[in-house]
Amino acid sequence: MSNIKVALAGAGAFGIKHLDAIANIDGVEVVSLVSRDLEKTRAVAAKYGIGHATTDLGEALARLDVDAVILCTPTQMHAAQAKACLEAGKHVQVEIPLCDVLKDGEEVVALQEKTGLVAMCGHTRRFNPSHQYVRRRILAGEYHIQQMDVQTYFFRRSNLNALGEPRSWTDHLLWHHAAHTVDLFAYQTGGEIVQANAIQGPIHPELGIAMDMSIQLKSSTGAICTLSLSFNNDGPLGTFFRYIGDTATYIARYDDLVQSTAKAGEQPVDVSQVDVSVNGIELQDREFFAAIREGREPNASVAQVLPCYRVLDQLEKQLAAAP
Repeated sequence: MSNIKVALAGAGAFGIKHLDAIANIDGVEVVSLVSRDLEKTRAVAAKYGIGHATTDLGEALARLDVDAVILCTPTQMHAAQAKACLEAGKHVQVEIPLCDVLKDGEEVVALQEKTGLVAMCGHTRRFNPSHQYVRRRILAGEYHIQQMDVQTYFFRRSNLNALGEPRSWTDHLLWHHAAHTVDLFAYQTGGEIVQANAIQGPIHPELGIAMDMSIQLKSSTGAICTLSLSFNNDGPLGTFFRYIGDTATYIARYDDLVQSTAKAGEQPVDVSQVDVSVNGIELQDREFFAAIREGREPNASVAQVLPCYRVLDQLEKQLAAAP
């Protein structure tokens, strides 16, 4: 197969992460860049040597030289744009979350099944070397999760992106950030989530979202998970996963991993040889392109991650019904 030619939609903070990742992957070429501001889009396209820039996703989808699309657009657009890509005959990777309404995610999965195209969602935690290391121990029968304790903390009292620039949309603790942990917990334990509870703090008067949330999960394996999320936390920022297992305690911070003991404290775990890169976004993109070349279902396919969104839907209804 010749080079896979890609259109990337959303030239913001996360789109740039994907462009940097793709630069390290042989046999892939970004031929079209789509974003809201044409002048800024052209500037990013020029920097990365991309020949076509537009504000219209449909224009990119009409191009005969586009094989696949990566969507790094606002959450509220994800499902509709993913369907548009599949209807245009393009493979698609949509950044997390797949949807913010369950029915929309189910429609994406149904369309993927109908077309047979590769459709994948950016559940990056499946690909971070830190979490891959733990998963390999699990699959080898050397480690069993008893509990996961997860903290997802950001400082977003104003609506800024990862680059500190104003967002054109509003982020969400449940449908975006909790999706990472809900999916990872099921993926790592190998069980179904059989119990899920959530509570949330006050709704922000301007953003219209809860700024603090707490979620409890239980797997059919018996393992439990406690997830704390906040947009009110003034550092450290990010998501930190504590794995409490039968043979070790690990703490994963994105691509980095430490083993924690009472005597020695936190000791770094070498994850440099876990995969061909230590960059989770790059590994996620490599899986997408490999699935296209090999004609197979990718890890984190839209069908594989849909159960996560069913749990999120249950939690949203639970929160809406709360006094």
